[in-house]
Amino acid sequence: MIRAMTIDDYDQVKALWMTIHGFGIRSVDDSREGIDMFLKRNPGMSVVAIEDDHVVGAILCGHDGRRGCLYHVCVDEKYRRNGIGKDMVVFCMNALKAEHINKVSLIAFTRNDIGNAFWHCIGWNEREDLNYYDFTLNEANITAFNS
Repeated sequence: MIRAMTIDDYDQVKALWMTIHGFGIRSVDDSREGIDMFLKRNPGMSVVAIEDDHVVGAILCGHDGRRGCLYHVCVDEKYRRNGIGKDMVVFCMNALKAEHINKVSLIAFTRNDIGNAFWHCIGWNEREDLNYYDFTLNEANITAFNS
């Protein structure tokens, strides 16, 4: 079952994130408070996949009024290759379309072979015409990567 994510899903979503090899978790942005703020700013846009009463997939989805963005796209390894990821992406695309968003982006680490293969397979285009820049406003927002 695919449905909109709520803050009540947070503990299971975070537990899923912790099982994904190479996944980066930010101390502030990915805290319960950070996710609650994100969900309130983007109501009904983020998604979870539920199997056997457990979260097995999740996507944080939002927009700034002009461009949509997907964050933390993941599916439990045991449930991959069953269309869950694609179904969650379609959910997010429909939510963004309803908000009249015409372009969507995401960031995938270059070393994320499985994720990059997924995005290519479902028709997303890798941008080679731009550079991605980052500036840290909150030094306390530390990213830790799962090993």
